[in-house]
Amino acid sequence: MKKVYGSAAEALDGLLFDGMTIAAGGFGLCGIPENLINAIHAAGTKDLTVASNNCGVDGFGLGILLDSKQIKKMMSSYVGENAEFMRQYLSGELDLEFNPQGTLAERMRAGGTGIPGFYTKTGVGTVIAEGKEHKEFDGETYILERAIVADLSIVKAWKADDTGNLVFRKTARNFNPPAAMCGKVCIAEVEEIVPRGSLDPDMIHLPGVYVHRLVQGEFEKRIEQRTTRAA
Repeated sequence: MKKVYGSAAEALDGLLFDGMTIAAGGFGLCGIPENLINAIHAAGTKDLTVASNNCGVDGFGLGILLDSKQIKKMMSSYVGENAEFMRQYLSGELDLEFNPQGTLAERMRAGGTGIPGFYTKTGVGTVIAEGKEHKEFDGETYILERAIVADLSIVKAWKADDTGNLVFRKTARNFNPPAAMCGKVCIAEVEEIVPRGSLDPDMIHLPGVYVHRLVQGEFEKRIEQRTTRAA
């Protein structure tokens, strides 16, 4: 099976449709699939539901899909760095399904492993638990969280071979593995595609069975917040 494509637009060909659900890797601006996000923006696909830790920043990352009103709903953990996100949510233009970070990661992972739901104590007694099934285990109350299965996963890795085995670099690993797992189709954009057999099997973070398409890209790697001190 051919997995390597020449561009992000080519890798997305035939997969996009209005109203689809997309799982996107990244944390803030770290490890985000910049090229695939830009290609989705260019394609004009709308009414998207996006499951991702957050929604980028104003004018970059997933933020560009907010600016163009292509996102209808976000399933997120953190929404504090994007003024347009706040404006759209408070005005009723954007739906938000708020998730604790661990819950969101596990919902994605569960979706990729065929587990339809799980119980967790996180969120019990808060608005997170409203409308969800409650159950007691060993005297403790838990809530039922449903797995996420996305129409498409878009993730960013450091290296890949042509079979789709992925290696992530340091904190850029973040939400990328569970996001990749939960998509019916997964596209990974990478900094380098290396020859088959050159990756140490013990160093592979996500096996190629989860990855359907690959594209090698160039990345701005913008820093979300730069904090420095005088020399």
